[in-house]
Amino acid sequence: LQYNRVWIPDNEEVWQSAEITKNYKAGDCFLHVQLEDGTELSYPVDPAALPPLRNPDILVGENDLTALSYLHEPAVLHN
Repeated sequence: LQYNRVWIPDNEEVWQSAEITKNYKAGDCFLHVQLEDGTELSYPVDPAALPPLRNPDILVGENDLTALSYLHEPAVLHN
């Protein structure tokens, strides 16, 4: 999963985009990510509910939501 981008829940902005900086292994309690502003953090995760993946930049602004690779709340709001 390293270098994949995910959506992290945020109290102020609802969702923040983050890039995974360290491989996640089954059973890990934290996901190591870097936010778009450069902030690095260890995000606590439930292995049964990992954060949603972010769509590739080429799909941003897509008129047809069914064309998105990942269709979930943060993808729809960002699009």
